[in-house]
Amino acid sequence: MIKIIEKHPKLSLLLFVIVMLGFTIDAIPVTIMEARNFISAREMLTDNNWILTTMNGEARYEKPPLPTWITAGFGYVFGITSVLALRWPALLFVALIGILVYVLSKKLELKKSHSLINGFIALTSFYIIGITIEAPWDIYTHGFMLMAIYQLFMMFKTEKTTLIRSLLFVLCLAGSVLSKGPVSLYVLFLPFVIAYGIAFKFKGGILYFLKIFSLLVFGIVLGAWWYLHVRVADPETFTAIAERETSNWHSYHVRPFYYYWSFFVQSGLWTIPAFISLIYPYLKTRVSNLKAYRFTFFWTIIAVILLSVIPEKKSRYLMPVLIPLAFNTGFYIEYLIREFKNLKDRKETIPVYFQFGLISCIAILFWISGFYLGPLSGIYLARFIVLSIVLAVLGFFIFKHLKAKNIKSTFYLVIVFMLSIGLLGLPLAKMQPQENYKPLSELTSDNITLYTLDGVSPEAIYNYGNKIPRIKTKEGIILPKEKQFRLLTSTSQPEAIDELAKLYTIEFSATYDLNFSDNDYKSRLVNKLYILTRK
Repeated sequence: MIKIIEKHPKLSLLLFVIVMLGFTIDAIPVTIMEARNFISAREMLTDNNWILTTMNGEARYEKPPLPTWITAGFGYVFGITSVLALRWPALLFVALIGILVYVLSKKLELKKSHSLINGFIALTSFYIIGITIEAPWDIYTHGFMLMAIYQLFMMFKTEKTTLIRSLLFVLCLAGSVLSKGPVSLYVLFLPFVIAYGIAFKFKGGILYFLKIFSLLVFGIVLGAWWYLHVRVADPETFTAIAERETSNWHSYHVRPFYYYWSFFVQSGLWTIPAFISLIYPYLKTRVSNLKAYRFTFFWTIIAVILLSVIPEKKSRYLMPVLIPLAFNTGFYIEYLIREFKNLKDRKETIPVYFQFGLISCIAILFWISGFYLGPLSGIYLARFIVLSIVLAVLGFFIFKHLKAKNIKSTFYLVIVFMLSIGLLGLPLAKMQPQENYKPLSELTSDNITLYTLDGVSPEAIYNYGNKIPRIKTKEGIILPKEKQFRLLTSTSQPEAIDELAKLYTIEFSATYDLNFSDNDYKSRLVNKLYILTRK
């Protein structure tokens, strides 16, 4: 089986993502960041707001529109209410990142099998997958940037700026900027350039580098056209949003410089190998290609340093660091595949036994989690039993091959372990919702207009399936034209509707709770519904 996978590496990486998540990722509830993207995509299709993007009918210029355009395209073809269809573009970009890691590894003159390992490590790193639902713009901007980096790497390597590569570099660079501004330029592109200069040294004349710089500027300008258009078309709103976003860089989620120092933990499954791969004095004499290892090591470290300089810090900002870290981790895994059978020093073998032994134990003992999932019945019980059996079998073979010091088979069994969790485990998230769960989508069955007092969560707006206009503004309350309407308000301030009691008869209707599970309960997902009738 491994030989077949290695014979068709790009197809294997693509199919891995599709099989692991392509049919089950809709089991996870829509997150707040996703909801914003999905609402904007919906309003592109319903209101034709393709350039001056909106969310709930109000200007939404915080993020550029390219990811939303792509999402809207999938929504148009497969249905804007299909969460699976709306998440597929992000999944394809995950697969693209894995394939690009493989291709770039090959260009670094690594073996085909080694390059494929790098690709699979990238695809199974925790935050590279998690970012697709937590902050869907990020996977696009870094995916486009990695495509641009590949073209730049080839131009550096050949010392030529061919027409096709130059065009692709500019377009991919523009795509990254049009996905989330200059973020990826700073955290992925700049560290790459610095690391390349350290590891490989820049070659070429002044004219050559002037061409590269010109292409860089052209790509950035091309990607910035939307910002310039919005700045001209709606200057007041754009300026207010830009000032708020800029102030967040030094006043919002401020963390100390060392906040990101545990960044390797974000690789999830590969935490221990990722950490060991960063011990440069240890690994530099053991890797198969020292120059390539030095390059990926500095690419990773410089990216973390540049992120650490910015006062505003969030764990999801580390996602692009996991791309060079996948290369770095791959060097360690490849070393273990070559030499583990010959290793005698317990300082080298114990971390390996712990890493893969822990995964083996988790797989074998997964069935115990059934006692904490609550009562299982019907299809959910059947799925849980099948998953428990599959993981137990995988855990047994992981342990068997680890004992035989066959690290290559052990590695690929861990990849199958991840695939099984996605394919068989994620559907369990669709189990019976918590008792108070009540979706807003049921309100669309009649023609009574729904308003909100001063806003509800993006998840609520997306779940409702249409805009929910707010009636409270800076100037005061704008009374609806309808004699009777519904009003949705957060439970944190129900007393605010008392202002309307002078003009309307107010009747409490229901509490709408979008918390699917009691775990990670969010108060913003709970709203009260009132029916207001003019006196």
